[in-house]
Amino acid sequence: MADTKREIERKYESDDGALPDLTRVPGVATVLDKGVTHLDATYHDTADQRLTAASVTLRRRTGGSDAGWHLKLPVAPGVRDEIRAPLSDTLPGELATLVRSRARDAALGPLVRLRTDRDVRHLTDADGRLLAEVSVDTVHAERLTGAGGTARWTEIEVELADDGDPAFLDKVDKRLRKAGLRPSPSGSKLARALAGTAPAEPPRPTGKPVTAGDHVLAYIRAQRDALVDLDPAVRQDTPDSVHRMRVATRRLRSTFRSFRGILDRTATDPVGTDLKWLAAELGLDRDQEVLAERLRSSLADVPDALVAGPVGDRLTRWAEARHAGAHGRLTGILDSRRYLTLLDTLDALLADPPLRDEAAATPDKALTKAVRKDLDKLTGLVTRALDLPPGDDRDLALHDARKKTKRTRYAAEAATPALGKPAKRLVKSMKSLQGLLGDHQDSVMARRTLRELAAVAHAAGESAFTYGILYGREEHRAALAENALPDAWAALTKDLRPWTA
Repeated sequence: MADTKREIERKYESDDGALPDLTRVPGVATVLDKGVTHLDATYHDTADQRLTAASVTLRRRTGGSDAGWHLKLPVAPGVRDEIRAPLSDTLPGELATLVRSRARDAALGPLVRLRTDRDVRHLTDADGRLLAEVSVDTVHAERLTGAGGTARWTEIEVELADDGDPAFLDKVDKRLRKAGLRPSPSGSKLARALAGTAPAEPPRPTGKPVTAGDHVLAYIRAQRDALVDLDPAVRQDTPDSVHRMRVATRRLRSTFRSFRGILDRTATDPVGTDLKWLAAELGLDRDQEVLAERLRSSLADVPDALVAGPVGDRLTRWAEARHAGAHGRLTGILDSRRYLTLLDTLDALLADPPLRDEAAATPDKALTKAVRKDLDKLTGLVTRALDLPPGDDRDLALHDARKKTKRTRYAAEAATPALGKPAKRLVKSMKSLQGLLGDHQDSVMARRTLRELAAVAHAAGESAFTYGILYGREEHRAALAENALPDAWAALTKDLRPWTA
């Protein structure tokens, strides 16, 4: 079984590996010499180095206390999640799945071998508690592909102890800098090894977006990256990862639809169909989870005297039955040919975008036009919903308005880097409206579920009284949202004036 460890560390360049007196770091009482360990690691990647390009490292390492396979996924600068699996001759399947969104069908093979002599010291406080591990690493790198170059260097690595305060690293950093050490420009040993064992590649152009097409493609690229980055987290069932991946999927689909004047829809519509499918699959368990939490919270507010029958138990059984097997189904989706092909298609679309003539226009004109078009449609949907009497037709109209609110918000997000404050204010307004309409739609779904649960309870000879109370409360919440909408919409229209002129 693989296990995950959050790794927070900093690296420093060193000519000779000399360390200053670290007992002078505030909080450090003792520096313990833990001796020298010999490590031998082989890093694996695809032939075109897809993992390396994403700052992901995959290695098989012997020596030390954690020999085995290690997969490191970036979380933030200087922070990575290290997922470990037992030592074996072949890549463990549990790690292979976590890099599938990047490697896909490409084979993984040896790229670089690093042999390291690690001289370790532990920094402890007055109670003997470990604060950080400092290692002086003398590294010999050997390229296993191409011309097979070699490189040698010495670096100092400071890794925070488990559950340690990251601010402690700032104290160590101050001491090391004062002694003349400087942070390493390489984020990992692998990056330094690759730079030192092969000719330098010419820098890639990183120009800022200029045209309308540039801005739309930058937003699409960010959402594509989010999909790929979140894939391992979803497979590991990390909290909120499914929701975030679903949002990235919806943003992509909305962008293709909002900016049809910039991107050729004959190329993007088929991609949109697959994105709709993926969003639906991601939403199956997420929507049920949100609904179950809403119903549990509502039930908790009902006085005990008004709870008739095993309502809580039935709600729990309903939620568990819906959730059973959901994660397994979702990982199956992420291993499916349709999903992996979708990622390939997004890569191809970004590499050779199907731009229309309007893509070359200045962003203030083309992006404003697209956002305004979405906003005009939203205005029509909200106006229609407000004109309808309460009931199913109004519920459907408000749900349509909610979906259009999201689309308008995402279009404004894509336009914000180019259009600035007006687009940023529009994003804020749409988020507020989305929250109001979302609460109404959640109430619609909650009432539907309560009717079903009440019918099952009645058939089992249980009282349906409490379900009726919960239903009435949901009706009240929906009425509050509907009553608040006219004033909320009137207030929002003040922020919409730059877009309706």
